[in-house]
Amino acid sequence: MDHELRRYADPTATSVAAATFVLECALEAVERRGAFHLALSGGRTPWAMLENLTTLPMPWARTTIYQVDERVAPEGSDERNLTHLRASLAAVDPRVEAMPVAGDLDEDAGRYAQRLPTHFDLVHLGLGPDGHTASLIPGDPVLDETARLVAPTGPYQGRRRLTLTYPGLARARQLLWLVVGEAPREALAALRRGDLAIPASRVRAERSTIFSDEVAAP
Repeated sequence: MDHELRRYADPTATSVAAATFVLECALEAVERRGAFHLALSGGRTPWAMLENLTTLPMPWARTTIYQVDERVAPEGSDERNLTHLRASLAAVDPRVEAMPVAGDLDEDAGRYAQRLPTHFDLVHLGLGPDGHTASLIPGDPVLDETARLVAPTGPYQGRRRLTLTYPGLARARQLLWLVVGEAPREALAALRRGDLAIPASRVRAERSTIFSDEVAAP
């Protein structure tokens, strides 16, 4: 699919621009449909974007946040994406539909899928050096899931995970990729040229915008 690239001088400027883009999408969604459905990925990269978002006039009362993926770890663990999502947005305490990862993962995935909206107004994605996005990991059977919206993965970096699948991500009206630093530079080049050897290139949505610093996208 086609990706619009927006490139900035450094990670700070990239995070500020991405937060502003989230606000623009939120205001448009509320004006058109009365609500804003936002899905957020884990990892460290979005923390600054989310903290910037708390300083903007977001329509939080009309916003629901969903998780793109989550590690199977105890509640409150530093390894849980939810822990950092809530910490980054603590100043505004938004409505969050948290991924359940405490029981049978297939049952948890099914329950979470039932809570998803028909469309996400915006889905934020990151990009790993190995070309993974969400928890769609190279070589994992979850890459071949064509029916379920949410599914468990095998172990990756010591943890199993729940993730939105390709069909789940395809519910996005808009994708926001946030990619900074040298580590994902080769993967970003592969994503931009549509190299299907990496999982990220198989994501499909109505529109896609990449926010990158000059190190990741020279």
